Amino acid sequence: MANAFLPISKQDMEERGISQLDFVYVCGDAYVDHPSFGHAIISRLLEQHGYTVGIIPQPDWKDDASISVLGEPRLGFLVSAGNMDSMVNHYSVSKKRREKDSFTPGGVMGKRPDYATVVYCNLIRHTYKKTPIIIGGIEASLRRMAHYDYWSNKVKRSILLDSGADIISYGMGERSIIEIADALKSGIDIKDITFIDGTVFKTKDESIIYDAIKLPDYDVIKEDKRSFAQSFYTQYCNTDPFAAKRLYEPYDNKTFVVQNPPQKPLTQEEMDNTYALPYMRTYHPIYEEAGGIPAIKEVKFSLISNRGCFGGCNFCALTFHQGRIIQTRSHESIIEEAKLITQDKDFKGYIHDVGGPTANFRQPACKKQLTKGACPHKQCLFPTPCKNLEVDHSDYIRLLRELRSLPNVKKVFIRSGIRFDYLIYDKDQTFLRELCEHHVSGQLKVAPEHISNEVLSKLGKPSVEVYNRFVKAYYDMNKKIGKEQYLVPYLMSSHPGSTLKEAIELAEYLRDLGYMPEQVQDFYPTPATISTCMYYTGLDPATLEPVYVTTNPHEKAMQRALIQYRNPKNYDLVYEALMKAGRQDLIGFDKKCLIKPRRAFNKAQAAGNAQSKASAGKDRRSVKSGSSKNNSGRPVNRNATNRNATNKNTANSKNETGRNNGMHKKKAIRNVHKKKTK
Repeated sequence: MANAFLPISKQDMEERGISQLDFVYVCGDAYVDHPSFGHAIISRLLEQHGYTVGIIPQPDWKDDASISVLGEPRLGFLVSAGNMDSMVNHYSVSKKRREKDSFTPGGVMGKRPDYATVVYCNLIRHTYKKTPIIIGGIEASLRRMAHYDYWSNKVKRSILLDSGADIISYGMGERSIIEIADALKSGIDIKDITFIDGTVFKTKDESIIYDAIKLPDYDVIKEDKRSFAQSFYTQYCNTDPFAAKRLYEPYDNKTFVVQNPPQKPLTQEEMDNTYALPYMRTYHPIYEEAGGIPAIKEVKFSLISNRGCFGGCNFCALTFHQGRIIQTRSHESIIEEAKLITQDKDFKGYIHDVGGPTANFRQPACKKQLTKGACPHKQCLFPTPCKNLEVDHSDYIRLLRELRSLPNVKKVFIRSGIRFDYLIYDKDQTFLRELCEHHVSGQLKVAPEHISNEVLSKLGKPSVEVYNRFVKAYYDMNKKIGKEQYLVPYLMSSHPGSTLKEAIELAEYLRDLGYMPEQVQDFYPTPATISTCMYYTGLDPATLEPVYVTTNPHEKAMQRALIQYRNPKNYDLVYEALMKAGRQDLIGFDKKCLIKPRRAFNKAQAAGNAQSKASAGKDRRSVKSGSSKNNSGRPVNRNATNRNATNKNTANSKNETGRNNGMHKKKAIRNVHKKKTK
């Protein structure tokens, strides 16, 4: 029984001899008992500590009875929207409804509500007026204080107030959830649990709040963008578990939302324990008829080796959620899980990933972080590497070698992302060599995001000169080992700081490189990032200096089109952008021009259309599925994962190229970063 799925029905409870559960976990995702899913980790950890836990996955929020299927829990409800923020899960950056939810049986969309955490909590309160509600997961964690909500375009209150929940367990909640459970078990009222790190609570008694920084009142920050920026930056500078102060946010000076300092990083032993719990490592069998849960495919043969990131990208919320201090699993723990993977009946010899938020981080940025934490006002890698930064890939190299040597393992890939600047700062090229020799399958995905240093400074990314150094080193190494492999750079349009001038600068860079990206990601303002703060306020929260922000959909479309200027569908937008920016010099027949004059373009289009009609039948007969190649003869990957899909989400829920799968395209747009043929 210890190695079985947790109860999802009264029948399951009866089979286990449970009359009343200690906790009921309500989740916006389907029930997948795998360590890549937050609900699995928290519920299994509680079980290890002697608590009984049942799961209500994706309840019908329109039916009060759906929340009562397991009865009232003895200690409390646990509520999470799932592995993704429900709004990011539901909507693209253009606020269009997505067609697929990879965390739902069969990928069906619509099985969870918008703002799922709030809706589920309100649903519980209809039936259980006083039962404690503890909320967690990415949605609650990033909305724990007042925040800008992109989808409603307004500043919302702390999710603790809108949900009616009692307490938030924010960040990676292994420690805090056990402390909360133990406190409830001991008889402490949920309203008196105010002392646990990694939690947020509410109170009407300001006198109980001690050693704390008072943030501006909600009524102030929702009206004054400068105050919002200042408040946000105070929060940003208090995310380190060693240095952070307690924060509290007033609401009409009557209610106070109090954020305790974050929990300390997990030790390696605690990390190992988390991933050694008795997971079933798959979805619950009730989903088999619907085709299973698509998200499991991305993580089934992958290994999480670390948490945290000291990269400091401004558009990423990891600082708020996992922190900057790297936490790692031991080699023994990872190897043991790898052996489990190799025993799976579906394993074909390929480990798909070994990583985390950043794959090649296997230690804290410096030794100081282990006792004093990360510097609150200074980044480890940006704008230049800190003098105390320790660049060392040796542990990761050893780990990868051990994994490659396992029986039945043919190949070990790295898909979760390499921090290319950290790699290039390593004077020892052993990792670069082994990366190219063993861990790349034709293409390596990296994330320069942009090439304009003006925009890169707002992104919190290194200068383009650093990226160019990496590109050269990568191709030099591949040439040295006799391989022909490419780079697939992720690029972002319309990030704060990017005007048409910078977008054109990027287009010219791509022209000179001979590269045309198939995928472009518009900047997506999600809660609790510096970039989102810039987007909403028009200010850099660190300096309060103005930042150019485009919120106009048409200008966004122009910036995105410039990155894909060779696509004929984008001609009108590119033409308009160049005219508006006064860059008519890029319209013509010269090799430095991006597009032809309109008359020549229209003539070429007409000729192309006529030719296409004449040869349509022949093309249909000659083209075979999956045979598309680039001009070097190498297959082009048309299904590159859109990285904004999962928080590091692993389920491709935002891959918007899927609708083109299996469709013949008359023109192939290269998706490989290759030196231009002279």
